[in-house]
Amino acid sequence: MTNPIPDPNTQPLTAQELSPSYIKAFVDTEFLMREELRPVRLQLELWKADLTQREQGVLSTIVVFGGSRIYERPAAEARVRAVEAKLLLDRCRYYDDARKLAALVSSECQRNGGFCDYVIVTGGGPGVMEAANRGAHDVGAKSIGLNIVLPFEQEPNRYITPELCFQFHYFAIRKMHFLMRAKALIAFPGGFGTFDELFETLTLIQTKKIKPLPVLLYGREFWERAVNFEFLADEGVISPEDTHLFQYVETPAEAWGIIRKFYEFDGGQRQD
Repeated sequence: MTNPIPDPNTQPLTAQELSPSYIKAFVDTEFLMREELRPVRLQLELWKADLTQREQGVLSTIVVFGGSRIYERPAAEARVRAVEAKLLLDRCRYYDDARKLAALVSSECQRNGGFCDYVIVTGGGPGVMEAANRGAHDVGAKSIGLNIVLPFEQEPNRYITPELCFQFHYFAIRKMHFLMRAKALIAFPGGFGTFDELFETLTLIQTKKIKPLPVLLYGREFWERAVNFEFLADEGVISPEDTHLFQYVETPAEAWGIIRKFYEFDGGQRQD
């Protein structure tokens, strides 16, 4: 009588097979998280979002930045507290306008045949980001969310196209993806994150690291109070022509009109 062939699924693992060194490198999370593997992780964050957008037919994007603490009116009303009331409710218009703007852009620009131009991309969180993703969702269009791992919890908003919802560890790679396909940038009022992303873009345009593109600051009153660009020019720390790298806008139609004119739209088709 011959011995039966051992079933590998029922045989106990050997000490060699149980060793961490035996785990395949590309599935070994502990190995991939080593300090020395940071360049590999940076590459993976760059490639994953890039390849996925290619597969989803995303040709170009319009970046919408803005604060996470700007709420839709019903949510704002629920949060109203005494002296905060007027300020909080006044900011609701930015949520509404970001939603309208994203719907306007998306309804005109997403082509048939699987290829999509001028896809709305946001940081993927709440506030203005949610509003912009929501506007695209309202008209049945794709939109992208680039979430980031933060010390406090940040969940992707529910209006992002699921296949285009990404999570990043590295701010640098995330900011690269904001601009890799960008045809315009619209900055609504926001905090440090919005300022960081806006000024990096202005610096890249100023230093000719990227081609010029429309940079629109939504809400002149907010931006002129927040940043005195004329003072910077008067002090000589930026050139007078640097104040022309951006424009102020007040309505969704005005913002979209500037972008359309920059790229000379004709019937919704790109001419750039």
